[in-house]
Order: sequence, then structure tokens, then C-alpha cells
Amino acid sequence: MRGMNSAPAPLHLVVGDEELLVERAVSESLAAARQADPEAELRRAKVSDLTPPELDEMLSPSLFAEGRVVALDSAQDASKEIAEAVLRHARAPAEGVVLVVLHNGGGRAKHAKELPGELRGLGAVVTECNRITRPSERESFVRAEASRAGGRIDSAAVSALVETVGNDLRELSSSVSQLVADTDGKVDEAAVRRYHQGKAEVTGFVVAEKAVMGDRAGALEALRWALQLGVPHVLIADALADAVRTIGRVASAGGGDQYRLARELGMPAWKVKKALSQARGWNAAGVAEAMRLVAALNGQVKGQAADADYALERAVLGLVATRGSRASG
Repeated sequence: MRGMNSAPAPLHLVVGDEELLVERAVSESLAAARQADPEAELRRAKVSDLTPPELDEMLSPSLFAEGRVVALDSAQDASKEIAEAVLRHARAPAEGVVLVVLHNGGGRAKHAKELPGELRGLGAVVTECNRITRPSERESFVRAEASRAGGRIDSAAVSALVETVGNDLRELSSSVSQLVADTDGKVDEAAVRRYHQGKAEVTGFVVAEKAVMGDRAGALEALRWALQLGVPHVLIADALADAVRTIGRVASAGGGDQYRLARELGMPAWKVKKALSQARGWNAAGVAEAMRLVAALNGQVKGQAADADYALERAVLGLVATRGSRASG
């Protein structure tokens, strides 16, 4: 039965392919619909799996006007007929039906590419879910998550959390929510270190830092701890690759003030400072060889190697040896 709350917006456009943000946008649309009708249901389908009559059925009003949220995935793959059907319903939405169109922003066919613009023109509520790739974007995400959870997180804590957790948005979001709850809303670096006590010592980032600094024993010990505690092979490989790429970017920028370099490279200042220190042990030839090593490792940990543990150990030893042999070359 429909409640007395105001009706939700009937048309939503979710643009981008950052999975966590896309799923959150769908959930929020459903939550808004359930404020008006607690029994509102979610129906979800890929546009490529639908015919126009099936879409018409999903978007038509029910006999008793129950609330419904219809989420259409991968709208960038819509046929011309489906795109036209989506727009037809968007222009005249049925009572109680909320249409959520999920589009990655691309599309091969003209009608699919133009669909987001058409929906914007019809007044769709737009949620941008672009993929988060830059360090500065990841740090902004962490701050926003803290605010979303009703707290605040300072800059040092943001850096410590990203360094410890890595790039996984779901894990970052979960960690921030727990930290806000555990600290009465004010998260500092000490709280992050306490929360991840022990874990910080066995992340791929620690393995990578020791490897690129030429610490053979320390890198191998950190790697063995990480593997024993179940840190995924891919995350360790990604951390090694990130460390090598960062050294290469900072070194090629010519050195200088860490804050200027941070602005120019779109990286956090703490990361630039660390890379400047690490880069002193590398030259261009060494970085090039290290890039080759981590590129090969990426394929190995994703199935090419028979033993991913061994592949990681060989890569770590290779980085240490490359730094040692190339530093004075």
C-alpha cells in the first residue's frame, strides 16, 4: 500500500562503471521509493536481455499501483528499439514506477551514446559513478565516506588508511565506517594504525617498499607474512607495480619540491616524498627493467604461472637485484 510520504523522483540516470557507487545509487533509489511505499520492489535486468514488449511490461503500472523500481543495466548496449522504449516511458512515467537507467557513459551505436543526454534533458536525477583511479580521487572518496558515516577524518589518517588498505573501495568504505563508529566520529592516524594493527605490516605496500629499497631480507620476510595471512597475490603484484611506476614518474619529473611535484603528477605529497627517497637508488635503465618485471608478474599472478607464490618471490628478488646492479650504472 502506498504511504503518505511524497512520491520519489520517477527517473534516475546513473552514469559510470565504478561498481560500488553504481550499486549504492540503485540502493538509494530503492530506499527513496520505499519511503513512499514500504512494499516497493526492485526489478533489474540488462537491456540486452529485454525485448520492447518485456520492457513495456516491466514499466507498466500494476493493477493496485504498488511501488516498483526498475533498474536497467548496461544501457550503453541498448538496441535502437529498446532505447526508444526507454525514452517513451521516461517521457510519461507510470504512477508508482521509478526507472533507473545504468549507463557506463560509452556505447557503440549513436542512439546508445546519446541516451544519457536525452534522459538528462527529460529531467532525470543524475548520479555520476566514474571509476576512481587517481590517488587524489581515492583520498576524496575516503573523506566523503567519513562524512557519510557522520564523522571526520584528518589528512594523515586518510593517507595511512589508503596506504594500508589499498585501492579496494569496498574495503576502504567498510574501514572508514568502522573507524568512525569506534572513534566517536573523529578519525586520526593513530586510530587507523590501531585498527589495522598487524595488518599494516603485511600488506603488499610494505613488501613493495622494502623491495624497491633493496632490502632483500625484509622484503622476503614481509612477502612470506603476507602470503601466510592470505593477502591476495594480485594485491601484492599491484603494490609492486605501483611502487615501480611511482618511482619512474617522480624520477622522470626531475625531482624538486615534493608539493610542486604532487600537484603536477596528481599524487599525494606523502607519496611523492617517499618516492623521491626511493628513487635515489634507481636509474632509468633500472626502472625500465623493473617495469618489465612487474608487467610480467601481472600476468603470472592472474593465471599464467603454475605457482603464484613462487612468481611473487622471483619478482621481489628481481627488483632487489635490479636496484643493486643498476643503481650505480
